[in-house]
Amino acid sequence: MGFEAYVRLSLGLEGDEMRRREFITLVGGAMVALPLAALAQQPGRTYRLGCLFPGRVQERYDAFFESARRHGFIEGQNLTVDYRDFSQHFDLLSTWADELSKSRVDVIAAVGDLAIRTVQNATKKIPILAMTDDMVGAGLVNSMARPDGNTTGVSMLGTELDGKRQELLIEAVLGVRGMAALADSNRAAVKLEALQETAHASNIDLSIQRVARGDEIAAAIEEAKSSGAEALNVLASPMLWANRKLIIDQVAVLHLPAIYQFLEMAEEGGFAGYGPGVVEIFREPLGRQLVQLLQGTKVIDIPVEQPTKFELVINLKTANAMGVKVPPSLLLRADKLIE
Repeated sequence: MGFEAYVRLSLGLEGDEMRRREFITLVGGAMVALPLAALAQQPGRTYRLGCLFPGRVQERYDAFFESARRHGFIEGQNLTVDYRDFSQHFDLLSTWADELSKSRVDVIAAVGDLAIRTVQNATKKIPILAMTDDMVGAGLVNSMARPDGNTTGVSMLGTELDGKRQELLIEAVLGVRGMAALADSNRAAVKLEALQETAHASNIDLSIQRVARGDEIAAAIEEAKSSGAEALNVLASPMLWANRKLIIDQVAVLHLPAIYQFLEMAEEGGFAGYGPGVVEIFREPLGRQLVQLLQGTKVIDIPVEQPTKFELVINLKTANAMGVKVPPSLLLRADKLIE
């Protein structure tokens, strides 16, 4: 089975359904692109954007504003950005959301269920540009096609892919009999039972290590290792993403191969990553949606979008350092190998 077919099967997007979704995404993007070029900023006006993000990665930041710059929204000239990094300050989310809403920014961009919901509680009027795992499932929007509140953005299918990452990790670490999943306890415990059932069907014991804060992560990984885990599935979570360096460093010391929700995490030294490219999501479609909101397009006219491209990246340098011999069949399906 080719890797493209493998991805389609993993998400239940076979044949016509996959093509239909890709067609909707492409056509939808083309339709909204036409009026963007024709619209212009109000002369002399300074636009204001508030951001609540878990960390700040320059490449991701630059990608986010690439489309805005092309359409004349230039930070430091006619665009002011109030950036709040909550990766180590989840306790300040409510305060910062209130501050941004009272400062009358034009748009608030937020990442992750908790940040998005906090902003929604702070304002019902300011448009919210959101990125999280499942916008509808989390109750953040009522419709993908026509969100009728003040929130739109991107649903990344993060939790839907947690199970597929577990399957890939089982395949990558031959003979594994014990695994752990690192889960953010701030998020609903969705699909954790399904992960355990799938592991047990393969005669693998799966322990769930729940953490609420970054300072709990190291101990949780130590516990996973001491309980017999031979591999770690780092589940989708903005908090875990923000603490990825800590996780990558800790599992390296313990020789515990781990798989992550974004391919960039493998590029940064993780054993493997499977999912969409987060930098590309910030560039497109999130950057395009930002332009639409700044230009005054109503939220209800900006559909929530989903990524259509998922990649598997395996870091062979990390695998060799951990003594993991990845099966050739999986290497052939990988989109990128880091050697």
